[in-house]
Amino acid sequence: MIITPIEELEREIDDIEAYLSEVPPDEPDLVIERGNELSVYISRTGKMLADARYHQDKAISESIVYNLGKNAGYPASMLKQLVESTCRRENYLVNSIERLNKAATHQLDWLRTVISKAKEEMRYSNGINQR
Repeated sequence: MIITPIEELEREIDDIEAYLSEVPPDEPDLVIERGNELSVYISRTGKMLADARYHQDKAISESIVYNLGKNAGYPASMLKQLVESTCRRENYLVNSIERLNKAATHQLDWLRTVISKAKEEMRYSNGINQR
């Protein structure tokens, strides 16, 4: 199993975020092309999310605050807050990648709607032209 390093995940977040910030096309051929690209990004962000959670779990388990607090008998809620604050980078990765995955999925849904609309417009215009 190959886990993507944090630095690479951060670079990919920037790249994918830039792509998702582009205005989606409305030309059917370009919509299909973008849909294909989004499918790849959805798959990739799924793997990235798993890798980010791996790094997050590792950071939590290696956290000095967590281990000291556990041994000192601190309440779980306090430990959770302390550990979350020491794992800011890993938490940010997980949150960012989850957001990108959802954004790519929503864009793909939107593109499906655009294609459906284009199909209906073609049917309608062909129906009128045939009469």
